[in-house]
Amino acid sequence: MSGGDALPEVSLRLLEIFAAMMRCATTVEAAEQLRISQPAVSAGIRQLETQLGLALFERTGRRLVPTAEAKALHAEIRPVFGIMRGFAQRARDMKLGMAGRLKIIATPPLGYSVAPVALRNFLDARPDVSVAFDVRRLEQVRDAVQSGQADIGLAIDRGRHAALNSDILQRSHMVALMPKDSPLAARPHVSALDLAPFPMIGLEAASNLGQLVRSAYESVGAVYAPRIEVRYCATATALAARNLGVTVVDPYSASIHRGEDLACRPFLPACDINAVMYTRRGVPHSGLLLSFMAELRAAVADADLLAPLPAPPA
Repeated sequence: MSGGDALPEVSLRLLEIFAAMMRCATTVEAAEQLRISQPAVSAGIRQLETQLGLALFERTGRRLVPTAEAKALHAEIRPVFGIMRGFAQRARDMKLGMAGRLKIIATPPLGYSVAPVALRNFLDARPDVSVAFDVRRLEQVRDAVQSGQADIGLAIDRGRHAALNSDILQRSHMVALMPKDSPLAARPHVSALDLAPFPMIGLEAASNLGQLVRSAYESVGAVYAPRIEVRYCATATALAARNLGVTVVDPYSASIHRGEDLACRPFLPACDINAVMYTRRGVPHSGLLLSFMAELRAAVADADLLAPLPAPPA
């Protein structure tokens, strides 16, 4: 192909100046719309005409009148500017956390309690956002965030991890669940010794929370011998709601069956736990992620989960 047959290389900036001139009567008006100088507009039009080898405007006094060729070309490029406006709008929405896709993973206590509340508020205000939401075990939540498979992880945890940012949402403590008609329900708090005579729904010994409860029992000389052993606090809560025994769980799992025939009381010795948000260390938070984190903090703050522990003896 000879040099004369080569397609002209036209920049988006020149097309933007051309489109502004098609909308405006003078170069001064076009310059004001584009927020550039009037000479820059005139120079841009001359450069575009040179590149295309076409006269785009006829000079009539201070006005530029579009030629037939200019009108035809303008019809061709109109969709381009619609795409550009859509691109800019999408980028702005992403920056403000109003568009995009968020990947969330949680352990059951937060995944079945405060996370859905935050997610509902988050999505109601953002119709252009989609979410991938999964509930897994603690180790899988950590791994997913560390590997980048999830943008944020939610869990009950007590430690810190070198590869993850761990932001505490709330400091809380384990609670005891028993039937509302149990004599234990009349007490302001319930100890491991109080629960010992009743059938126990316990957490598996290999879990972090299971080890925490077992240590609390052992510290006061109580025997921790679950009649039913389960993996998740949510499972223990569901079984307790069916009157299969008493249990000690986190307050978020306890809230899932609130309103059923269960009484919830602070458990002693106190088992302190933290609700945390994991994010990948060294990776900036997107506007979308920051927006969800704000909704999550608000959901936790609004949740009425924790009864106060008794004051320690003087």
